[in-house]
Amino acid sequence: MAKKEITFEEIARDIKARKFQPIYMLMGEEPFFIDQVTDLLIENVLSDSERDFNQIILYGADTDAISIINAARRFPMMSDYQLVVVREAQMVRDIELLASYAKKPLASTVLVLNYKYKTLDRRRSLAAAVEKNGLIFESKKVPDYKMPAFITSLLRQRSIEIDPKAAQMLSDFLGNDLNRLVKELDKLAIILAETGSKRIIPEIVERNIGISKEYNNFELLKALVQKDILKANRIAQYFEKNPKNNPIQMTLSVLFNYFSNLLICYYSKDRSEAGLMTTLGLRGNYQVKDYLLGMRNHSAMKVFNLIGEIRLADARSKGVDNTSASDADILKELLYKILH
Repeated sequence: MAKKEITFEEIARDIKARKFQPIYMLMGEEPFFIDQVTDLLIENVLSDSERDFNQIILYGADTDAISIINAARRFPMMSDYQLVVVREAQMVRDIELLASYAKKPLASTVLVLNYKYKTLDRRRSLAAAVEKNGLIFESKKVPDYKMPAFITSLLRQRSIEIDPKAAQMLSDFLGNDLNRLVKELDKLAIILAETGSKRIIPEIVERNIGISKEYNNFELLKALVQKDILKANRIAQYFEKNPKNNPIQMTLSVLFNYFSNLLICYYSKDRSEAGLMTTLGLRGNYQVKDYLLGMRNHSAMKVFNLIGEIRLADARSKGVDNTSASDADILKELLYKILH
């Protein structure tokens, strides 16, 4: 029976507690978590004095399965463990041959396979052996709609709080590029340390990341929910003048997420604040108020039709059945349909 999928947080906790697996198969389309787990293992398996004799770094393009097995079967010198890291393991052409080692791994070796941008075929013998005797972690992209919550969680690990609007601003601007996100959060953490503050607010993001706190997808959605036609059009005009920082695909993603959730609200058995928060998995009641107001301003059928319009706008922005309309024209037309 396959093991239950383990989360990044669970893996990190075990590594810090020195509960190591003999084999880590780290695979998937999101390199950020793969690098994070690998770095944690490099930091925790061996002490500085042990690394010279007991840490081996290999690269997939320059090695093969036999070389990896030979390295893994060595015994550590003056240490409880040896660490073997194979970077770019997806480039090891005969990687399936590692199954023979994975079936009987050495307890004193921690073998780490970085299998980036791809996933191992779980039906084959290597995956089965690693699942039985080690750990397989599939690193997946964080969906755009989960990014504000992910940013909040990431900062809480640093004992830093963030205003919900500031989290949404960062999410809209950076998307789900986690490596870029961490660099920007590092910058903000340094700025907070200098000021003695422990909370990131929109003004800090605006000053230091270059995102307008007045003209962004968070404020656009707020204007649409409140049916503030003037404000929505002002934001649309700002987006038209600054298309590089405000791509239509990101705006459409925000709108699609909101109206999809709004449609779910109509079918919720409990439409109270608490009931909708549970149904939608929301953490703050500031969000649920937007859905309660949305239900008052739109019928379920209109919301259903608007979801179709958002899909159509997305297709047109990618050139489908569109010969002349600009992204700005497409967005303005969509906003008109939402507001009227």
